[in-house]
Amino acid sequence: MFRLLVRHEPNGMAAGEIARQLDVPQNTMSAHLGILARAGLVRSERQSRSIIYRADLAGLRVLTLFLVKDCCAGSAELCAPLVAELTPCC
Repeated sequence: MFRLLVRHEPNGMAAGEIARQLDVPQNTMSAHLGILARAGLVRSERQSRSIIYRADLAGLRVLTLFLVKDCCAGSAELCAPLVAELTPCC
């Protein structure tokens, strides 16, 4: 679901369309989207009768950096390639 949302940036997707493309019941999809929203990984915006979801790439970056910040028991050089991949180039 998150990867699908990333592919549809910056426009996002309606919850029902996400459910259809992934062949998941809409109530199940809503629960999963709610979890990702509370985790700071997706944002939502009401547009008329639809709720449009977008991947929160900044939230993903913060979460990933948090997870690897103290990796490798303090041997930062072991994580340097991963941190370099996560650092924006522009």
